[in-house]
Amino acid sequence: MAQESPKNSAAEISVTSNGEVDDSHGFDSTKEGVTEAGAFQAGGQRTQAKSGPVILADEIKNPAMEKLELVRKWSLNTYKCTRQIISEKLGRGSRTVDLELEAQIDILRDNKKKYENILRLAQTLSTQLFQMVHTQRQLGDAFADLSLKSLELHEEFGYNADTQKLLAKNGETLLGAINFFIASVNTLVNKTIEDTLMTVKQYESARIEYDAYRTDLEELNLGPRDANTLPKIEQSQLLFQAHKEKYDKMRNDVSIKLKFLEENKVKVLHNQLVLFHNAIAAYFAGNQKQLEQTLKQFHIKLKTPGMEAPSWLEEQ
Repeated sequence: MAQESPKNSAAEISVTSNGEVDDSHGFDSTKEGVTEAGAFQAGGQRTQAKSGPVILADEIKNPAMEKLELVRKWSLNTYKCTRQIISEKLGRGSRTVDLELEAQIDILRDNKKKYENILRLAQTLSTQLFQMVHTQRQLGDAFADLSLKSLELHEEFGYNADTQKLLAKNGETLLGAINFFIASVNTLVNKTIEDTLMTVKQYESARIEYDAYRTDLEELNLGPRDANTLPKIEQSQLLFQAHKEKYDKMRNDVSIKLKFLEENKVKVLHNQLVLFHNAIAAYFAGNQKQLEQTLKQFHIKLKTPGMEAPSWLEEQ
């Protein structure tokens, strides 16, 4: 009679419906050569046979990979924008132009240069006037001293001393008005206008990005449409739409800022130009009362006269 073949030990292992090993058949888990409950996946990766969700290794987020992806996206965006700029400069690429908005921006930049020139000239005038006032005050003191020491010319030196001191006083008042004018125009040019121009720069960057991704989408749409290109076209469409929304938002922001800037500029310059004119006219007309009234009208207060430093003004 043929000898019965021995049974394979693995055949003695029964598994329950939940995947656990049933040792009711006397299977000895301590025997050599028996592996732990579990399975090997492709590539030799081992996973524990536990209940609940299993997290695969390739799904774990890697911070280094995330940073690398951000750098890749930034580099790609930079490349596209650089290519768009070069293409525009060479006259090969098209650019989106809002004629009305572009004209307003050009006028703003031109006005800023002109206001900066007025600011420089006004600062020069202030410096020169301060030097003259300082000299007049010293001359008045010298005349006053000689008036006391020269009895035969007491009245003549005295008249000149009073005149120079009065001129110095009126000069300080005018200097205060000019410095107040300078401070206000400086705020308008270097803060208010500059803030608007920063928004303009952001708008121009958004416009370049918009045109860069628009060009990409147009080039893809001109090519074949198959299983390989359709996903690229869809992705390009999404990126184009996102940059279009950003461009539209920045264009609207610039329009609003330009409107408010124009209103604020007219108001500020109107007041400052009236102040400058009235102060200069009253000073050279020798109208001390009108000169002082001008400063009161604009709520300007002088510091203590006779100081060695310029009499800077403070707004109440």
